[in-house]
Amino acid sequence: MASSFKENHSLLKQNTFGIEMKCHYYFEFTREQELLAFFDSFSDYKKYPHFFIGSGSNLLFLNDYWDGLVLHPLVDGINKISEDKDHVYIKAGGGENWDDFVSYCVANNYGGIENLSYIPGKVGSVPVQNIGAYGVEVKDSIFAVEGFNFNSMQYEKISGQNCLFNYRDSLFKNKLKGRFIVTSVIFRLDKNPVFHLDYGQLKTETAKRGKLCAKNIRESVISIRKSKLPDYNVTGNAGSFFKNPIIDYEKSFELKKNFSKLPVYKMDDGRVKVSAGWLIEQCGWKGYREGDAGVYKNQALIIVNYGNASGHQIYELSEKIINSVMDRFSIKLEREVNVIKN
Repeated sequence: MASSFKENHSLLKQNTFGIEMKCHYYFEFTREQELLAFFDSFSDYKKYPHFFIGSGSNLLFLNDYWDGLVLHPLVDGINKISEDKDHVYIKAGGGENWDDFVSYCVANNYGGIENLSYIPGKVGSVPVQNIGAYGVEVKDSIFAVEGFNFNSMQYEKISGQNCLFNYRDSLFKNKLKGRFIVTSVIFRLDKNPVFHLDYGQLKTETAKRGKLCAKNIRESVISIRKSKLPDYNVTGNAGSFFKNPIIDYEKSFELKKNFSKLPVYKMDDGRVKVSAGWLIEQCGWKGYREGDAGVYKNQALIIVNYGNASGHQIYELSEKIINSVMDRFSIKLEREVNVIKN
């Protein structure tokens, strides 16, 4: 596939909320050299705001028009570049489907990311968000990130140690936000993995399948996620809309006095992660609907578009949820979804 430049391009089918927004300029590319050639020929690009899009599975558009440039990397390929006694190093193009990549790793007995199965999106978005699920974060499997740095106007490789990974956070969401487009990721995966089963119902589901292995963990994760999460091809959504809040241990101790069933998870730094879905459900939002914007009936952490909700309507619903959780629990929820507005 060759690169493609378009004007007045619709992003309706490139965001999982299913919201219409057109952008002034749109450029997609399959090779790194094509991006450099584009910058050479499109000298006015610096005049326009820009953002990067993968599968659009973590975006909420507030307006129907973006007066700027949207860049869509479609660099593909999965290649084993080296290995040692304990690890194998796999390079994946940023345009590869994430769950397809997880499937490839599990099929080849490369451990470390099986808990991250069935998460929508592209490989290129994975380090930006530092995706996580069922007690695992992708940062622990990322060896390096490669991409184009708009500050230096050069391609660079950033080691995983220098990506400043944190809970649903990274260098690419802070210092390099909007300044670094990921074209490939190098993963360090385990030949003899230690499996993580202590989160939610994963241990029970995996035990039903017999042998403890990456394949059975992946199948269990997929089964659990399908039972809780709506299919965005049917009902527009972006998965978890909010981050699980992290609070001090002392505050969690006080909350447990009044809310004994509050799910909490101790972190290595002594703080406590609290279930955002539980907080939202206790405030009565689960299954709530306001026009075509609503909260999913099976998981309160997910805001859905039942058909024709606008980005503003979804955003306003999220504001109401944030305020109600704050009023009842004195906890400020943060959106996990990236809000795009002019």
